[in-house]
Amino acid sequence: MARPPTAAQRRVIEDADPGTGRLRGTDAQLAALVRLGLAFRHPRPPHDHFLTPAGHRLREAEPEPAAPAADPGGVFAARVGGAEEPPPGPSRAREVRDAWQGLLELRRMTNPDSATDRPCGWERAHLVRAAALALEAAGHQPERADTSGYRVRATPQPEAVAVYGPALQPYAATLEAAGWQCGEYTEARTRTRHLLASPRRV
Repeated sequence: MARPPTAAQRRVIEDADPGTGRLRGTDAQLAALVRLGLAFRHPRPPHDHFLTPAGHRLREAEPEPAAPAADPGGVFAARVGGAEEPPPGPSRAREVRDAWQGLLELRRMTNPDSATDRPCGWERAHLVRAAALALEAAGHQPERADTSGYRVRATPQPEAVAVYGPALQPYAATLEAAGWQCGEYTEARTRTRHLLASPRRV
């Protein structure tokens, strides 16, 4: 798990432009925020740096202990599903909604044609978290110790995740609406049905 930003890095985040998330700081500070997943470098000149959805969440977080939905650094954590997942807190729905809106804005700023209907580079670099966020934002519940739901897992295939759970067709419909391509498969060894989902490029 990534360490939380330093005080100096946090000041750079807090000073980001409130409308666009554009950052100002030293090259070292900006590069460190990119490594932490809190900022990205725009691919087009002048190659400015902007907050990612995680960076927006950190900037907007209240100066208090992190909610159950957040990592120790106060960064939004997508629920990928599994017995270790905690129950949702009272602010979870708002956090998920805000994170999804932040991701759509990231798509608009980073896709070459400003399209918001297909995944961006950040999602391709964080496949499991991106797919899980799309599912949770649409109202699907992640699997927990006492609740059935989706599980998103990495696969050996490039740019693909596996999605398990009791509602594969609804999961596929949600991911396809969010710009993913899905197919349903059966594992040869366990005979378990699952989705294989990849971010659409066009």
